[in-house]
Amino acid sequence: MLRLLDVLRDDRSTVTLDVAALELASIEFPGLDMEASNFRLDNLAEQVDSQISLSASGLDFISACNELLFDVLQFRGNEEDYYDPRNSCLNSVLMRRLGIPITLSIVYMEIARRLARPVHGIGLPGHFIVVYQDSEARYWVDPFNRGRILSFTDLCTLAKETGGVDLRANPAVLAPVNNRQIMVRMLSNLKAIYLRGEAFDKARQVLDLLIDAMPEYAEEYRHRGLIHLRQLNHRAAKSDLEMYLRLEPDAPERDQVEKQLLLIERWKAGLN
Repeated sequence: MLRLLDVLRDDRSTVTLDVAALELASIEFPGLDMEASNFRLDNLAEQVDSQISLSASGLDFISACNELLFDVLQFRGNEEDYYDPRNSCLNSVLMRRLGIPITLSIVYMEIARRLARPVHGIGLPGHFIVVYQDSEARYWVDPFNRGRILSFTDLCTLAKETGGVDLRANPAVLAPVNNRQIMVRMLSNLKAIYLRGEAFDKARQVLDLLIDAMPEYAEEYRHRGLIHLRQLNHRAAKSDLEMYLRLEPDAPERDQVEKQLLLIERWKAGLN
């Protein structure tokens, strides 16, 4: 996880997105073969490259990428089982050709990076897309929906539907996100998925990474503390819940957390 941690700690990290995403996937797939996934990405890039010339336009690149990924190979969004953790794991997305918006966008971005094409992630509320932008043109592309090219009107509708956001009033939402922001978003997705599925050991690993990335964000300490409490790791639970209260002294959950801390103290007293 060292390279993933480097990305999470440093906005200027030189670790590439594919490497960071694959290290994250090792929580779901311990011992995964990163070289196999990198080979698949290299092969996808080579196939796109074989279909375009050196002087190909951005639209030519998008067309070639869309044809390969969505027509030939049938990559698609997994709408039937959206919360399957495999949808958040780059290695699995490359093998199963099923994913969620952010992982399908990473496939798109990593093909582009290998071909020196300017494609970046856009973290819309509730959805993730990519933008191709050079000195001549800009195209917003939705890999979750078969690489559909979006107009600004489409974007406004999408942002309103998925996150209730008015893009005209909040144009900063369309700013490209960096690798650190992408990985934090992926971690947040996996945290929710693992908590939903009661996969507490994996959720705790994700929370460890989120806390390393955002040590001042109180809510992650509460979530991790509750997992520790459920797993009877009382000392670790006490530490996390106390940190939560220090960082968020006026939290609406304060009374509940104080009761949990009191129960931990009673448990400790019962051991003496």
